[in-house]
Amino acid sequence: MGKFLTTREENYSQWYNELVVKADLAENSAVRGCMVIKPYGYAIWEKMQAALDTMFKETGHVNAYFPLFIPKSFFSKEAAHVEGFAKECAVVTHYRLRNKADGSGIEVDPDAKLEEELIVRPTSETIIWHTYKNWIQSYRDLPILVNQWANVVRWEMRTRLFLRTAEFLWQEGHTAHATKEEAVEETIRMINVYATFAENFMAMPVIKGVKTENERFAGALETYTIEALMQDGKALQSGTSHFLGQNFAKAFDVKFNSKEGALDYVWATSWGVSTRLMGALIMSHSDDNGLVLPPKLAPHQVVIVPIYKGNDQYEIMREAGNKIKAQLKELGITVLFDDRDTQKPGWKFAEYELKGVPVRLAIGARDLENGTVEVARRDTLEKQTLPLDGIANVVKQLLDEIQNNIYKKAFNYREDHTYKANSWDEFVDILETKGGFVYAHWDGTKATEDIIKEKTKATIRCIPEGNAMEAGKCIYSGKPSTQRVIFAKSY
Repeated sequence: MGKFLTTREENYSQWYNELVVKADLAENSAVRGCMVIKPYGYAIWEKMQAALDTMFKETGHVNAYFPLFIPKSFFSKEAAHVEGFAKECAVVTHYRLRNKADGSGIEVDPDAKLEEELIVRPTSETIIWHTYKNWIQSYRDLPILVNQWANVVRWEMRTRLFLRTAEFLWQEGHTAHATKEEAVEETIRMINVYATFAENFMAMPVIKGVKTENERFAGALETYTIEALMQDGKALQSGTSHFLGQNFAKAFDVKFNSKEGALDYVWATSWGVSTRLMGALIMSHSDDNGLVLPPKLAPHQVVIVPIYKGNDQYEIMREAGNKIKAQLKELGITVLFDDRDTQKPGWKFAEYELKGVPVRLAIGARDLENGTVEVARRDTLEKQTLPLDGIANVVKQLLDEIQNNIYKKAFNYREDHTYKANSWDEFVDILETKGGFVYAHWDGTKATEDIIKEKTKATIRCIPEGNAMEAGKCIYSGKPSTQRVIFAKSY
C-alpha cells in the first residue's frame, strides 16, 4: 500500500473524494446521490452518535421515533416550511407494482394509487407537531424534550459523499414549551451542546452565531448555527438550532391550558446535526497521507503491529502484543492488535496511516530484548522508541496530547485565515486569493445579501455571538452598518 492520494494542493475536491473511498469510509450506491456508509465510517459515526446522545440525555432529552412518511397535506399547513423544502421532496404516489402484460418486467400498478400522496421526510416538524397535538392539553404536559435518530431524504442535484447526499443520517430534536423564554433558552442550550461536541470531541473550532433572515431554517423565527472553517478556506455549517416560535403550533392547532387558566399556543424548537459532520471531521484535520482522527472519535485509538520472522517469533510477538493490549484496555483505550500474517508490517503501517489511527505501536524481537517499543503518532508522523514498562500510561497521556494538538492546529488555521475587509475590492480579493472567514460590514438588507452572493458566491455564515457594535459602511452598498458579519464561501 503506497501513497496514492491526490494532494490537497493539486485538487482539494478530488483529494477529499479519494480519501473517503480509499480510507473505507463510504462509497456511492446504486441509487444516484445516495451512499453506502462502510463499517469503518459507520464506526466513527457511532462514536459521534454515542457522545451526542449522552449529552442530549444529560440535558433532559429522551429519544423517540416518528414515521418516515408524511402526508402531503401536512406540508401545506406551514407556508414558509413548504416553500423551503418543496424542491427537495421525494413523493410516494403508489403502493404496489405488478408484472407487465407482455412479461417484459414490472410496472407501477395504476390501481394502487394512494388516496393522499406521502412525502419521504426531509425533516419531521410537521409529522411531529401533528402528533404533539394529541400529547399536549395542559402546562403539566410541558416541556416535551424529544430527540429522534433517523434518516431523511432531500433530493439534491449535486451530491458529494457525507457533505451532501440525497439520503443521510441525522438526529433531530423537537421540543415544546409553555413560554417563549423557555423555548429560546432551549434553542441556545442546544447550539452550545453542539459547539462543545465539535470542539471537545471533533477537535474542530467553531464560531457560534445567528443566521440572517435569508439563511434561516424554513419556518423558524431564529436560527442559531455553528460554523467551522475547512482546510481549503471554505466554511461548513456544522449544526443548527431553531427557535420556531408558535408557527408550527398554530399550523397544527397545538394549544395548552396555562397555569393561569388561559388557552395559548405552544412554543417550539428544533435542532439537528447530520453525517455531514463526517465530512467536517475529514476536512478539518486530514492530510495528504490520509485521515487524521481525533482520539476521542477514532474507532481504534491505538493499533499494535508485531514484527516477526517465522512461527516461533510470531507466538512470542503475539503474547507480547496481547499483554500490551490488555494494559491499554484497562485504561479505557480502544486497541486493535493486528497480528494478521497475510500482510507485511509496512503495508499495515500505510493502512493505519491512511485510516488515521492516532497511535501506532510496533514491536519486534529486538524491542523485546531491549524492553522497548516504537511509538508513532498520526498527527505529526513523529516516531520514538520508548521503554515498554509503563507504556500504557504514556500512551494515555499521548492520546490527550494528540487531541489537544489537533484542535490547536485547526484553531491556528482558522485564525490565520480570518480577515477584515473594509472595501468591496478588498473583500473580493480576499475571497478570490485567500478564502477563509471575512468580517465585513453589511447594510442588513436581503437585496444586498443576495447581490453579494450572486457576485462572489460568498454568503453570510452568521452574525457572531457577542458581536461587537461598530459603526461602518456596507462593503457593497455603502449604507450605514452597526456591526460586522462573517462572510465565506461554503459547502
